[in-house]
Amino acid sequence: MADDTSFDIIKVLEALPHRYPLLLVDRVRSLEKGERIHAVKAVTFNEEFFQGHFPSRPIMPGVLQVEALAQAAAILGIETLELAGTGKLVYFMGIENAKFRAPVEPGCLLDLKVEFLQKRSRVYKFKGEASVEGKTTCNVEFTAMIADPPA
Repeated sequence: MADDTSFDIIKVLEALPHRYPLLLVDRVRSLEKGERIHAVKAVTFNEEFFQGHFPSRPIMPGVLQVEALAQAAAILGIETLELAGTGKLVYFMGIENAKFRAPVEPGCLLDLKVEFLQKRSRVYKFKGEASVEGKTTCNVEFTAMIADPPA
């Protein structure tokens, strides 16, 4: 049974441990538990990474696009397993087939779409796509696991 939901930054903060300056999801437009998520990141000129990447032509680093997709996947996993507020963390295990297709510049609304590819116990494989106004900026597959935080 699909559970279509959307939520604002307050609920994002409940699902993720990330905070400024590394929180890269601003809103969830839709979430189908156990299936997929569509989240967004408002990319502003005030982001710290634009000071050095690159001062004359600000571009969001590709690795941060992958991180934003991973954070969206973490929300999908946490919400699917109903683990919000438990302290469980979602850890990256592997990144595969990352392709960067177009630059992401300040002023963009970065769409983050992630879906489950495989679910095994506490290890999950995802496929993600970032885009701006329908134009793909990044594709990636990655693996993550849900675990307790370090003691």
